[in-house]
Amino acid sequence: MPCKIQTKIDHFPLKEPFVISRGTRTEAIVVTVELTDLNNQKIGRGECTPYARYGESVDSVIAQIENIRPSVENGISHEALSRIIPAGAARNAIDNALWDLEAKVTGIPAHITAGAKDWAPVTTAFTISIGTPEVMNKSAVKAADRPLLKVKLGGGDNLDIERIKAVRSGAPNATLIADANEGWTENNLPEHFLACSDAGYAMIEQPLPAELDHILKTIDKPVPLCADESAHRREALPTLVGIYDLVNIKLDKTGGLYEALSVANEVQQLGMDIMVGCMLGSSLAMAPAMILASKAKYVDLDGPLLLSADRTPPLHCEQSLLYPPTPELWG
Repeated sequence: MPCKIQTKIDHFPLKEPFVISRGTRTEAIVVTVELTDLNNQKIGRGECTPYARYGESVDSVIAQIENIRPSVENGISHEALSRIIPAGAARNAIDNALWDLEAKVTGIPAHITAGAKDWAPVTTAFTISIGTPEVMNKSAVKAADRPLLKVKLGGGDNLDIERIKAVRSGAPNATLIADANEGWTENNLPEHFLACSDAGYAMIEQPLPAELDHILKTIDKPVPLCADESAHRREALPTLVGIYDLVNIKLDKTGGLYEALSVANEVQQLGMDIMVGCMLGSSLAMAPAMILASKAKYVDLDGPLLLSADRTPPLHCEQSLLYPPTPELWG
């Protein structure tokens, strides 16, 4: 359908600094795309978070969008969009805005169009940022009544084993996921794996840099592993079989919901489980990802839980239980 496209940069402050192995963030900086249908003035919205790990910035994402403005404004399908712009944050914002616009124009909810029979609330992980073991223990105590915690590791300071123990001590009953964000090394991998196993962690996400995946083929893995940065492109999925047990699907990596649905099917066909993840973002970014939740073993869409200000209306959340969006937000 012919439409007008608008982009803007939005800033969402965080409740607390978000610290991972690559640095610290105090706000989520996102690019918002709005598509206005020229026939009835309905508006569809999508959001993306440019990620420097993949060479993206706010400026580069906006430039990508501007480069294909004529094609989008003339009316474009999800499939055609995937042919003219590569997977990544820019395509994610446009693709999800298309889903939202189609839902608002047709009156058919996006999850129905996507093939999901229902859209139930999901339990999301809650992130514990990297800090000293003492600080992480306190954070775990505060979040101990949440059923699923994602523990950021990979600090590079030889304190991760103490961090692993400290979070388990603070949250003895929670399911724990370790996320090293490529921050471990071949030398310290065995001891970190053992520490996670001893502390009863359910999964370890991306322990090594993606280019070192071959090391994981030859080492004992006492805890299931999940690929994140190693699963940046769909073409790489077959190479992960036998190394990883799960794949973290993020819409900013796949370039939107349309591609993510195909990736999810392929991951399952390859015999791996799905984790649905996110970058730092608002409720608008999490909403389309929730359509994948019914396929996922783990859901990590806690972006709105980390913000001190969100979209209006935001996703409704009760503790760690995240509810589907209202039509006013998305879909």
